Amino acid sequence: MDIRAELEQEFGNWPGIIAAWGHQRPEAPALDDGTSRVTWAELSSRVDRIAAQLLADGLQRGQAVAILGTTSVAYALAYLGAIRAGGCAAPLTTSATPRQLANMLADSGAIHLFIDREKRAELIASGIGLGEARRIMLDAADGDAPAMDTWMASAGTMPDVAPPEPSDPFNIIYSSGTTGTPKGIVHSHAMRWRQSVAGFQSIYSKNARSILSTPLYSNTTLAVFLPTMVHGGLARLMGKFDVSQWLKAAEAMRATHTMLVPVQYQRLLSDPAFDAHDLSSMQIKFCTSAPFSAELKAEALRRFPGGLVEIYGMTEGGVVCMLQAHNFADKLHTVGQPVKGHELKVIDEQGNELPPGSKGEMVGRSPTMMSGYKNQPEKTREMEWRDADGQLWFKMGDIGIMDEDGFVQIVGRAKDMIISGGFNIYPKDLEEILMQQPGVADAAVVGMPSERWGETPVGFVVTAPGHALDLDVLLQTVNAELGKTQRLSALYPIDELPRSHIGKILKTDLRAMLAETAG
Repeated sequence: MDIRAELEQEFGNWPGIIAAWGHQRPEAPALDDGTSRVTWAELSSRVDRIAAQLLADGLQRGQAVAILGTTSVAYALAYLGAIRAGGCAAPLTTSATPRQLANMLADSGAIHLFIDREKRAELIASGIGLGEARRIMLDAADGDAPAMDTWMASAGTMPDVAPPEPSDPFNIIYSSGTTGTPKGIVHSHAMRWRQSVAGFQSIYSKNARSILSTPLYSNTTLAVFLPTMVHGGLARLMGKFDVSQWLKAAEAMRATHTMLVPVQYQRLLSDPAFDAHDLSSMQIKFCTSAPFSAELKAEALRRFPGGLVEIYGMTEGGVVCMLQAHNFADKLHTVGQPVKGHELKVIDEQGNELPPGSKGEMVGRSPTMMSGYKNQPEKTREMEWRDADGQLWFKMGDIGIMDEDGFVQIVGRAKDMIISGGFNIYPKDLEEILMQQPGVADAAVVGMPSERWGETPVGFVVTAPGHALDLDVLLQTVNAELGKTQRLSALYPIDELPRSHIGKILKTDLRAMLAETAG
C-alpha cells in the first residue's frame, strides 16, 4: 500500500494503513506505556494476530469488541485489533458502576471482553455478572481467562477481512452519564477517517510523538491517539495522570503533541518544577472536554512551548470549533470558530435562528456526526434539529454567543440552565463571580427545586489553601453583584468538586447531594 496516496483519499482503509506502517517503519517505536514498548513491526504483527483470532472465534463484521481496564499498550492493541478484524471497538468506562458495565456490555452485543485483572477482581467482588462474553486478559491469565498474548493467533497469521465501507461502525463510545445506562455513541469509519485523516497532514506525520494521559475509552484521548496512529507516529500512554511523571516522560521522549484537559494544564503549570523541564519539542498541545478559562490559556501560552489549540465539540458530532490560541490572543474567552465544512447556528427556545451577538442554544452539523445512539433511536431523535429546508443538525447542549467574526463563546449548558420565576439563569455567570472572590479555589452552581420559584440557584465552593471563608458574608458579597433574579439562595462548602476522569464537573452528583440534604 502507498500510505501517503491512501491518506490523500476522500475515504480510505484505516486499518489497512495501520498494518502497512509495520512494513514501512518496522523498527520505529509505535506504542509505549512506560512498562511495555512495541515497534511498528510488532504492533502490526500483534494487531493482525488479534484480528485473526477474533474472526476465528466468530466475530462478525461490525460486531462490537468490548475493552475494560487501565490504558496500556495491551489495551491499545486490543482496540486496533478489533478494527483490523472488521469489528467495532467498544471501550467501556472504568468509572461506571458494575451494573452500568453489565448493561453497556449487553447493549454493545460484544462476544469478546478484553479486561485486566484489577477490573475483573472488582467486578467479581460486586457479584454482578457480565454475561457470556469471552474474557481475554489484557495483562496476566486469570483462572479460565487466558492472557491476550497466548490467546491470539500464532505468529504470521493474517486476518481475512475486506476493507471497510464508509458506513461500517468503527467504535462505540459510551457517554459518561452517572445515572442509568450511558448511551452508546456509534462512529462510522467515514466519520473517523474525516476526523483523524482529512486535513491533518499538516499537523501529524510519522515523526509525531504524542503523550496521552486521559483514558482510551474517552473521545478526548482518541482525538489525538487515532491521528497519531494513522500517520505512523508514536503514542506514549499513561494509565494515570501524574504531574511529575508527565513532565519527565514528555521531556525524555521529546514529545511533539499532547491532549490535556483544563485541570491538567492547571496542575502542570502550578507545579514548582514545570519551568525546569525542557518541553521545547512540543509543536501542538490540544485541550477539550471542559471550560478552559482565558486566564489559564494565557498562562499556557506564556510558559508552555508550542501552539495551543482548544477544541470544542461533542462526542456525538455536530459542529467542531477550534481556537488557535497562539494566533488569536484577543479571542481567548472563546472556543474559536467552526472548522472548515462545519456549520453552527444559535437558536431561541422556539427554534428560530438568532443574529450574531445573541445568546441561545447552539445547533451544528458537519461531516463528523455520529451514526446514532446504539439501540436508542428515540434518544437519537432527541438530539436532532431540522432547519426550514429539512437539513439535519444536532443540538449541542450548550448556550452560546457567536460574534460577528464567527468566534463562539460558551455561556452555559442548556440542561444546566436554571429557570427561576420564569427567568433563565446561566450557572456559568454565577460561577465566574464566585471564582473572582478571595479565598475561593473552585466553585459550581446548580439549581434546586423551589416551591416559590420552581428552581433556585445554589452554590458549592472549595476554600483555597491558607484561607478561611465566611459563607454568609460570601453569599451577601456575591449576591450584591448579581441581578435580582440571579441571586444565590445558599452556599455550601465542599472539599473538592466531583469531576469525571476528563475533568468535567459532575453536577448530577451535586444535585444528588442537595436532594440527600433536603431529605
